[in-house]
Order: sequence, then C-alpha cells, then structure tokens
Amino acid sequence: MKKLLVTGSSGLIGSEVCVYFSQKGWDIHGVDNNQRAVFFGPPGDTRWNQKRLESSLKAFKHHELDIRDRDAVLKLLAQIRPDAILHSAAQPSHDRAAAIPFDDFDTNAVGTLNLLEAARQSCPESPFVQMSTNKVYGDAPNRIALKELETRWEYDDPAYAEGIAETFSIDQSKHSLFGASKVAADVMVQEYGRYFNMPTCCLRGGCLTGPNHSGVELHGFLSYLVKCNIEGREYKIFGYKGKQVRDNIHSLDVARFIDAFIAAPRIAEVYNIGGGKGNSCSILEAFKIVEKFSGQPQVYSYLEQNRIGDHICYYSDLRKMRQHYPNWDITISLEETLRQIVDAWKTRNEY
Repeated sequence: MKKLLVTGSSGLIGSEVCVYFSQKGWDIHGVDNNQRAVFFGPPGDTRWNQKRLESSLKAFKHHELDIRDRDAVLKLLAQIRPDAILHSAAQPSHDRAAAIPFDDFDTNAVGTLNLLEAARQSCPESPFVQMSTNKVYGDAPNRIALKELETRWEYDDPAYAEGIAETFSIDQSKHSLFGASKVAADVMVQEYGRYFNMPTCCLRGGCLTGPNHSGVELHGFLSYLVKCNIEGREYKIFGYKGKQVRDNIHSLDVARFIDAFIAAPRIAEVYNIGGGKGNSCSILEAFKIVEKFSGQPQVYSYLEQNRIGDHICYYSDLRKMRQHYPNWDITISLEETLRQIVDAWKTRNEY
C-alpha cells in the first residue's frame, strides 16, 4: 500500500489531502504539533482537526513532530520512506512574522530544507509538493494598473486579464518577513528539483479555503470573515475601501491538483494555484454572499491604514496548471465554498 507523508496534517490543506488520499487507499502519515495554536493562540488550535482525522480515517497515523527538529525529521522519513510528500506545515501569517522572525524563518525556510534533505536521503524519487504562497511576489502586483469598480478593484491592463502568471517577477518588492521566508523555501524546493533531479513542485496559493479552516484574523480570510458573521463579532477591514480582491479555491480542488501532480510529476515546477478570476471576490462582495447563507448582517469597522505589503488585487492565472494537467479544473464555486464554511462554523463545536 502506498504511503503519503503530510506535514501540517491538522491544517486546512493538510487535512483535506489526508482525507482525499485515504479514500484512495493510501496509508497516511500526518506530521503536526499544533504550532498554529502557539502562533495565534487558542483560536488557531487545530487539535479538533487532528481528532477528526484519527477518528474517521482507518489508515491514518499521527506523528507529533516539529519540522524544525532536523534529526527527528531525518529519522522519520528514513523510517517511513513515503511514496509522496505534501509539505503544508508553515507559519502562515505575514503580519505575525514581524513579531516572531526567528520562528517564522526557522519554520518556513529551515523546516522546508530539513524535509527536502530528508527526502533526498530516503526517497528521492517520491514527488515532493510544497504549499508556497502568492506572497512570494511581494507587493509587486500593486504596480499593475487598476480600475476602481463599485465593489472591487480590477486589473486595468489587458496583459493581466487572466490574472498573475508564474512568470511574474518576485524581485524588487516588499514581501513581509513571511513572504521572504516562503521565497527561501520556494527557491530551495525548486533547487532540489533541478540540482538533484527530484520531482518537486511549489504551489503558490491564493486564498486556500474550505470548511475545515481554523481561520483567525491574521490568517484565513474567508473562514475568519464567516466566523465573525456567525458570532456577531466585528470584522476589521484594513484599507483599500474593502474592495481588495482575492481568488479563493476550495481545499478539495487543491487536493485534486496535488493528486494530479503526484500521478504525473514534473521536475522543479511552480504553479499559481487559486480560484482564478471566476472565484475571486472583494471583502465587500464576500460580506454579501455570507449574509445570504447565514441570514445575519456582517458587523464590521474600517481602518484607513492597509496592511503592509497587502495586495490590492490578486487572482491567479490558471492556464499553466490547466495546460500541464488538462483533467484538472476548479469544481467548487465561490458561493458553494462559502455555504460550506457557514455550515461548518455553525457546527464546529462537535469536535
């Protein structure tokens, strides 16, 4: 039976991938130490998701391990020798990184290096997929000409009609410390692919979301927005009139692409994975959709100061993904995704 190693297995993408591949008959080895609760406090706790996986997946084994522990990572991969690896463990907030720069870099950059070298020593033929981020592009997308519409900002340059492609520069822009640590990891994943001829890829995510996301204010745009709506708490908009745009992809569609890559891996690839223009929305537009499903108004306040390095408008150009893997495409709409998130927050206390 094939074995899949998933770091960050209690997080949104990690848990989705665990369930997806378990249903395909794989043995799942989940690596997580609930570091999200350390980064974000109790609201970021993911133990509920770990318990869900342990109780619902027959072939799931949890490993309580910090990816910064190099010796432990080397030993674990030598012991398991997985047939594929999804690396989704990270410090995921560009706001939080400034307060904990060492933890951020050690987790995102050094932790990734630990896993890559362990894979090279123990299973170099196994596909290695890393969850990167669109923050590797820094704030350079803000230099694209924009036009202001009633509820959103939109690109005003026909060259970006389909969104941001993988050829977009990562240089000469403000990344946040989080973006910089993820750049380091991203480039290292590519380099291990090229230098050692390993099947690696970086998935530069837009807004990855879904019903199993433990959204907090500093990370998890739609999940946190819905949580605020359900609980009647105030959601803070940071600048850009609330018209800043993100593309949103359901975690199941991310898992489906990871499956496609593992089945037909390539060397040192990079993909911008998100919902694309069709699954994009502004904060104001997200409010309206959520209110439709929850039946209650969104309470919010507006702060003029935007977050440092925040994108005004970002959505992924999916054409390279569709060209390389023509059997893959977005299957879950933005509205359906938000409906599922609303339902999930109403029942989250079950775990």
